[in-house]
Amino acid sequence: MSRLGSREQVRDARFKRLAQSIDALAEKDESFLRHAREIAALRRTAAAGLYAICSGFVDSLNGLLSRCEMVLDPPEFSPDAFQENAKNLFQINVQGRILQVEFEAAPELISTEDLRIPYTLQGAVRAFNQELLDRSLIEEQLLFYTLEKDKKMWRYFDARTYHSGPFDQEYLMSLMEQLI
Repeated sequence: MSRLGSREQVRDARFKRLAQSIDALAEKDESFLRHAREIAALRRTAAAGLYAICSGFVDSLNGLLSRCEMVLDPPEFSPDAFQENAKNLFQINVQGRILQVEFEAAPELISTEDLRIPYTLQGAVRAFNQELLDRSLIEEQLLFYTLEKDKKMWRYFDARTYHSGPFDQEYLMSLMEQLI
């Protein structure tokens, strides 16, 4: 009889451990889903922030131009327009001089595959004009939305020179100056 009682106690203890493990798994899954939703929201906000940088650059220059107009395509962008499972594209064009910004979600929620700094969005910035196209040259630098210790920011990275810095209006100005 005591042997049968001992088996039941062992079985009951195993059931309790299994139940606790399943409950912990459900909590872990909920935590992962919550984190995934936070990253998705961060990505939408970051995409809108990238557009705001481009839009601010275009607006600043258009305010000073008298003979032509710089065009940003798409003309408007909201966080909900971000495509999580596809490439996103912004293009700045003035007189055939083009800055193209393409980006997408990193394969992992947070990655360090192509840059040491953790990032959640990745892409490229391309600068070209007809002269460069005739020579089959397109300037390209990598683009990342990084999650640094205390700040989150868009950062470009030149794979040829290993130079990196903030993606901002200054950076866009330097690219456009190279095309003019």
